[in-house]
Amino acid sequence: MTKNRCLSAAAVGALTLSVIFSNCSAGAGDKVTPPAVLKGALKKTLSGDMENVRAVAFSPDSKTLVSGSLGFVIKVWDAQTGAEKLTIKDASTPLAVSPDGKTLAAADSSNNAIKLIDIQTGEVKQTLTGHTGEITSVAFAGDGNSICTGSFDKSIKVWDTKTGALKNTLSGHDDTVLSVALSPDGKMAASGSRDETLKLWDVQSGAVQQTVKMDGVVDAVTYSKKGNAGASVVFPKTVKIWDAHTAAAKQTMTGEDTITSLSFSPDGKLIAGGSYDKSVRVWDAGTGEAKMNLQGHADVVESVAFSSDGKLLASGSADKTVKLWE
Repeated sequence: MTKNRCLSAAAVGALTLSVIFSNCSAGAGDKVTPPAVLKGALKKTLSGDMENVRAVAFSPDSKTLVSGSLGFVIKVWDAQTGAEKLTIKDASTPLAVSPDGKTLAAADSSNNAIKLIDIQTGEVKQTLTGHTGEITSVAFAGDGNSICTGSFDKSIKVWDTKTGALKNTLSGHDDTVLSVALSPDGKMAASGSRDETLKLWDVQSGAVQQTVKMDGVVDAVTYSKKGNAGASVVFPKTVKIWDAHTAAAKQTMTGEDTITSLSFSPDGKLIAGGSYDKSVRVWDAGTGEAKMNLQGHADVVESVAFSSDGKLLASGSADKTVKLWE
């Protein structure tokens, strides 16, 4: 799921955070899920010609990393060497990478739209227009056939990625939709809102399947790759893991400071969160046990993303860098 954290900060009237995450980065039909082998060692720091880094996302083969920062600049990196491959201007967070690794979805800098961009050339292939408010979140389905967007206009829109046609509009939130995610099979959507609810939707019918009232603004919504669990932040410090079908609570964790972003490891056993205390926190998703506290950033960690092979964790920060942890 991908995500524009600065908007959620505006919505809660406080911090300028940011994140994007997409845990539907591999096809729903994948048979083998690699285990997370994160050791917590810093591998590389990526920097140069960036402002606050508010989004990071890996390609499904884990070879490419995309970052989005203030100033409407997106950079495409070689995730192994740290070499910059491409700079894309006039596009911004939220952003997400398609399951086939060929397309980048990112916000248009000039209007309330999403650009679908060739990740190799930077060429804009399609522009999705229809929201009447600023877009806060974008996510691909695991099959790559659908993309969903959340907005300040309180709605979620589901689009056909091949034609750009609007497939459905999901309406029911009473305030800004801060974060949205599509299940790996594309049949369900989850959304968090400033109205302090988490909603699960049937994408085809547009019907709300579950509504859960939380004790705060709901943000940073994401699905595990297997699609059996979801997670979200209840502002400011609480992480909730819930059943992807019933929204029943499975685990609750509390951070030391405001949590800005979430990402499941590909096997669903770990969940990482960026934090306002400049750290990356990693928990056991099954037990809630704190596993790692990755230190090294000099400012707020605004975005996190696991690679699909489970070997890397990327973090983007207000210190204008991206760090790769292994």
